Amino acid sequence: MPSTRALKTRIRSVKNTKQITKAMQLVAASKMRRAQEADKASAPYTQAASELLTYLASQGATDGHPLFERRHVRARLLIVIASDKGLAGAYNTNIVKQYIKMLKADDEEGIQNKTIAVGRKAAQFVSRIKDTELVGAYEELTDRPSGHELRSILNTAKDMFIQGEVDAVDLIFTEFVSSMTQTATMRRLLPAGFAVTDVATSISDAKYEPSIPVVLDSVVFRLLGAQLFQALLDAKASEHSMRMVAMKNATDNASDLIDDLTLEMNKVRQGAITQELAEISGGVEAMKD
Repeated sequence: MPSTRALKTRIRSVKNTKQITKAMQLVAASKMRRAQEADKASAPYTQAASELLTYLASQGATDGHPLFERRHVRARLLIVIASDKGLAGAYNTNIVKQYIKMLKADDEEGIQNKTIAVGRKAAQFVSRIKDTELVGAYEELTDRPSGHELRSILNTAKDMFIQGEVDAVDLIFTEFVSSMTQTATMRRLLPAGFAVTDVATSISDAKYEPSIPVVLDSVVFRLLGAQLFQALLDAKASEHSMRMVAMKNATDNASDLIDDLTLEMNKVRQGAITQELAEISGGVEAMKD
């Protein structure tokens, strides 16, 4: 049985850990609120962009456009979005599982893989896989990535698709549903269009000046960037949400452990007192004899 001093030391250590996890929980909660606001603010524009690309593709306006060309997939570029840090529950694990699922499916169909990793955890995992090529790694992206960072990722994907190095570009990221629900998912980025099934009336009834081809050449790259930007915002909001929950669970577990250790220490202390009283009583009885 551990001594009272050992239990006191352990309780003090757990209390220090609890203070750290509580602070991390509060920081994650603050970042999560800001990330949620950015995600919700950007969502309507991204939805409209998806509907516009889908509508233009369905009307045949995109025929012959290199970013809308649908080909038999022999090679695929996967853009995997994870985090730079751990302590976020199952966030990175879920992304890795989804990524491995895609790799296995491609292997069964004889499709080659190339990967762009966003986040240190994604880059570390992809670098250990022999059957895929890591063509780019991006770390320490802010909660709201700049246009330069987006263009770098998007230009790489666009160039590889246009040059025929890959026949499809897919995003693997964590979709933010709510503070308690986040889902690792895959979404097609290239070829453009067909990201949604329903198109709003405002999109289908719109008039395009001076012409659809001119509008298409002007906006398609920016609209693709909006989809990538939204995926990054979703990923950040999901990361902070899952980290907040993980740190809250760690704080609650620390509180329970402190209670258990305190109870154990009181039992040890009471046992020591009882033993001392018994020894005193025994000594008194011995002196009487």
